[in-house]
Amino acid sequence: MQKTVIGLFTSESAAREAIATLRTKGYTENEINLVQKDTGGDRGRLGSPGMTNGISSSDFESRTDSLGDGVTSGATWGGLAGLALGVGALSVPGVGPLLAAGPIAGALTGAATGGIAGGLIDWGIPEERGRHYEDRVKEGDLLAIVKVSENRADEAAKIFRSKGAKDVEVHDAK
Repeated sequence: MQKTVIGLFTSESAAREAIATLRTKGYTENEINLVQKDTGGDRGRLGSPGMTNGISSSDFESRTDSLGDGVTSGATWGGLAGLALGVGALSVPGVGPLLAAGPIAGALTGAATGGIAGGLIDWGIPEERGRHYEDRVKEGDLLAIVKVSENRADEAAKIFRSKGAKDVEVHDAK
């Protein structure tokens, strides 16, 4: 059975450390996801709003220091070099512009009318908890999500917590 591990980071460096740790433990680009509010950075580097695949893997890796100018220091997005699948900028009604990395980008695009909370329902996150996470992203937190096999869920949750994530939860994935 698949599990969804979800948590919030208030700092880019903590999110970057968590993702780096997950990668060293063998978690893949198909398992790790990150969502962050786009506060007006250089979308030309990521793609247009509404796109979920604005750049290629080689583009992403070559722009690690400047990828998120104006949105972030670039460090978090640069640390996601292995997550080029589904990286992009998108606009979600009721939420606004977002940056998303990983397979979650497609789920958020498909759930445009339901916002982040609507996209998370398909990942096993109850609507009320999804609304909480959506509100936190609107306020500037980074949302990290890992979708893994049941035997790896506790490890992923521990990694999130050890790197400072709050509101870490594990749910049955759909």
